[in-house]
Amino acid sequence: MKFYYAFLLLFVISNSSFAQKSLFNGKNLNGWHVDVPAMDKKPDTINPFIIRNGMLVSLGTPGGHLITDKIYKNYQLTVQYRFAGKPGNCGVLVHASTPRALYGMFPKSLEVQMQHKDAGDFWCIEEDITVPDMVSRRGPKENWGVNGNKLRRIKNLTDGSEKPLGEWNTMVIQCLNNEVKVWVNDTLVNYGSNCTVASGQIALQAEGSEVEFKQLDLKPIKALTK
Repeated sequence: MKFYYAFLLLFVISNSSFAQKSLFNGKNLNGWHVDVPAMDKKPDTINPFIIRNGMLVSLGTPGGHLITDKIYKNYQLTVQYRFAGKPGNCGVLVHASTPRALYGMFPKSLEVQMQHKDAGDFWCIEEDITVPDMVSRRGPKENWGVNGNKLRRIKNLTDGSEKPLGEWNTMVIQCLNNEVKVWVNDTLVNYGSNCTVASGQIALQAEGSEVEFKQLDLKPIKALTK
């Protein structure tokens, strides 16, 4: 019994507190696991997440997610990324939990959109969040929802925050309790509160476009940047 409680305490500590670190070591995918539905029926399906020239690359297809093994809470995530070819779609998922909760593909989470020209949008995936001006940014309240054909997208605050194609973008995501705040290239692009979840795994998407990542740094925070 003493051993059980010691193990439980160690598990809680390892998943709720952490030091500043990089989530990517530049060499391999240690600390992450891949969830690609196409691999279920065909195990030799290409892994869409690879290491190339010291960068983590999402090839875009087949669709799926690269998910941290650990759960995190109250942190700042700094992501440097660029579309390697044509501009397209990708995203960072925070507070991820149940895999394949939506459309047999997307884990339960809050997505911070990286799609070209829409970086910083929120997409509600079986979780929800509240932002100022909800009706103008999400649409009619009676159509809001977190699954199916409901209005899950919450538009960001600005246009033109992204760099030209081929240049590196810096996205900073702060998650503190039930609040989420996002900057793209030093511009505040979204802020929400009353999120229905306050912790979870972090995930990157393979969603149709090749994206290169060269920074995925995580540090604990006790307050949001104003």
